[in-house]
Amino acid sequence: MNAHVRMILNGLFVVFLFLLLFSYAMFQGGFVSWFLFFGFIPIFCYQIGFLLHPIKNWKMTRKFSRSVVGAGESVSVTITIRRKLAFPLYYCICEEVIPSSLRKLDNKNDKYRYMDNPDKLTISRTLKKVIFPAFRQEFSFTYQLEHVPRGEHYLNAVRIRTGDFFGLVKKEHVFQLADVLVVYPNARPMVFKEQIISFEQGATTSSALQLNNTNVATGIREYMPGDRFSWIDWKQTARKNTVMTKEFEQEKSTDILLVLDGCSDEHLNDVTFEGMVEVTFSLMEHVKKQSTQIGLLTVGASTVYFPIHHDPLKSDMVRQHLTRMKPGGNQSFSLQMQRERMKIASGSVILIITSHIDNNFNEMAKKVNQRSKRVIVLLIQSPKEKSLNQHYIHQLQFEGIRIHVLSQQQLMKNPIEVKGK
Repeated sequence: MNAHVRMILNGLFVVFLFLLLFSYAMFQGGFVSWFLFFGFIPIFCYQIGFLLHPIKNWKMTRKFSRSVVGAGESVSVTITIRRKLAFPLYYCICEEVIPSSLRKLDNKNDKYRYMDNPDKLTISRTLKKVIFPAFRQEFSFTYQLEHVPRGEHYLNAVRIRTGDFFGLVKKEHVFQLADVLVVYPNARPMVFKEQIISFEQGATTSSALQLNNTNVATGIREYMPGDRFSWIDWKQTARKNTVMTKEFEQEKSTDILLVLDGCSDEHLNDVTFEGMVEVTFSLMEHVKKQSTQIGLLTVGASTVYFPIHHDPLKSDMVRQHLTRMKPGGNQSFSLQMQRERMKIASGSVILIITSHIDNNFNEMAKKVNQRSKRVIVLLIQSPKEKSLNQHYIHQLQFEGIRIHVLSQQQLMKNPIEVKGK
């Protein structure tokens, strides 16, 4: 019902009660009748004042304890209400209008136990609080948002309900109050149980994504975070009066490109996709510590490419992109990668993060393998998909493509353990 119509009906109802009591006093007469009438006059004046009190003119502000948090963390939100007129109010029900993006839970590692049943992580958040303002011109309420999921969450409105002492008149107004809560994906520590990358045929393989050939030093450079203590060149450090480390041959030549499958698929659910994004971001952070150049290609509703080069701003851009990313697109990942493979620099190591493989995927992986130095597939797999993918896994292994399966149990561990197939 329209607010103006509701206010008119409430006003007519109050006036009707006033006229009813006045008529009763006139026709009945006597002390009791007139006592009831005059006793109702203060209530009538309050009801009229309450009807004319404009709650839509109230001012509101929303403040987050942190406007940027990590997935699965909690944030405290305080909403402050200010009004010019100190009109007495008995109660005020304040309700945050929760967007659909916040109707999911992210309880960090524990969410992966629901890879086959993601609906259990869907909840109905109801954030209401009853306040008794009385004569206060400024009052506030605070609530907690627990286990917030990854993404940009737009909180746009606050609903206020209030009424008089007797419940005869009620008012409601939705205040438009726009704020954004940014929830970044988590960078999880990763441990690689087996050799991951061989750079060249017959060359030394790299374990735990340690991408530097530490046998042949080709120069020196200043120390960078992530360098090993054993790489320090003590003679040059003493000569230059600053910490210098050895620069190795593979450090210059090894480039890595992460390819994230962001395409919609009937086999894909929200929890599995969160695992793919989390693994991608964790790999970006892990490889960056190795002083190795790394790029990112995401394929989905749109294709976004972050080239392979050292750029201080690239990390923030990648994190923001992965924060916003959702599965989409009308074409399969394999078909889109057929067009995008020309962006892949010859001789790069390609890591493909996906949740589903089939014949088309295997054909695409073979073509990418011909152009690159090495192709590695990280398969995020739910228990239901385990038996369906075994045939395609063997095909990839036969073609010399390394594949590593991350199951529900591995994603729940901290750090994430990657085992080869």
